Amino acid sequence: MTEPTGALAGLRVLDATQMLAGPLAATRLGDLGADVVKIEPPLVGEFNRTHGFEDVRIHGEMSTFTAVNRNKRSLAIDLKNPESRGVVDDLVRGADVFLQNFRHGTGERLGVGYERLAAINPGLVYCSISGYGSTGPYRDRPGQDLVVQGYSGSMFSVGSAGDDPEPGALWAADVMTGYQAVIGILAALRARETTGRGQHVEVDMFSVVLDAQLQELVTFLNTGRAPTRTKERSAHASIPAPYGVYRTSDGWLTLAMSPLPALGEVLDDDWLRSLTDYNDGHTQKDVVYAAIRDRFTGRTTAEWLARCDAVNLWAGPVYDYADVAADPHANQTGTFVDQPSAVEGLMVRTVRPPLRLSDTPPAIRRGAPRLGADTREVLAELGYSDQRIDDLLVSRAVGEPLTASSLPG
Repeated sequence: MTEPTGALAGLRVLDATQMLAGPLAATRLGDLGADVVKIEPPLVGEFNRTHGFEDVRIHGEMSTFTAVNRNKRSLAIDLKNPESRGVVDDLVRGADVFLQNFRHGTGERLGVGYERLAAINPGLVYCSISGYGSTGPYRDRPGQDLVVQGYSGSMFSVGSAGDDPEPGALWAADVMTGYQAVIGILAALRARETTGRGQHVEVDMFSVVLDAQLQELVTFLNTGRAPTRTKERSAHASIPAPYGVYRTSDGWLTLAMSPLPALGEVLDDDWLRSLTDYNDGHTQKDVVYAAIRDRFTGRTTAEWLARCDAVNLWAGPVYDYADVAADPHANQTGTFVDQPSAVEGLMVRTVRPPLRLSDTPPAIRRGAPRLGADTREVLAELGYSDQRIDDLLVSRAVGEPLTASSLPG
């Protein structure tokens, strides 16, 4: 076993999650030094091992799984097999965190619900990630990023009047939920230092996407004023013009919360220079958008950025992924790094953890594991003999990795 380093070194996390929010939360804990043991079914593994972007694989593993499962060891164990119950109990006794994103009631049916595991290890921090929480009429509904976006109200905050609802391309609901789970887990671990007890941390995607709209919702709940689309297309219905995206001669330009007189300097437009009240961007939103929509096609994006920078107007380019990969800031700040592949000796290009800690920096110690690659190692650490491990393998309560010849891809 590679000895963890980092702020969370010495902590063990049992990761019984799949897809994105849960695996990302566990990966971040691993980046920070925790020993993360990924618990997944033998033979098939978690959802993202077999479901990805157009079946794209890297060195035999699905790219989507590889992306969000680094810094983990894989224990292939069948939670539905009665022979696995004692193994799970032994794991829990030495664990600090148990992380799951089962549908409501599934953890209890599998014998890994909070009450049972807390009785085995009172110091355990147990984190449940779900779509809508453990109470309320939606608790049994599937929680998925796009579906939760639809519930959030946010799809009517972009575009123009008459447009269809506009979903976001980022997996924002999933990713924000994963990060909120990490915050809750760290808070519970800190409380345990005082109380000696673990606790149940619950995070649901629905609550997270509402929390991400505090400004809009506080405004609406207290005044009744909602983001209102206007005739002209904008990037957010509550933000004044010129907030949006504009075509240039060679690409696209974003303009953020920009004073209209400054935009007047950029476009050499006296009418814009005269709009000195911040609220003019609201009251004359359609007029401003209509007046400037096609004004940027005569110059390149770089030329417009230079003019915007000269008057401190917030602007930027619109990248595709090739542009992101070539971006000088991203490359000079070490954004793109290598992580080990599941295939020994090969590497996978990835994005570094987005945290910087001066004394205990995050690190990528290992890549996403092959299914069951660490089953024997983890069980041996529990004190299991080779014979007992062999017996569990025979009973199919646990599993080992596929042979190289049977790997997909």
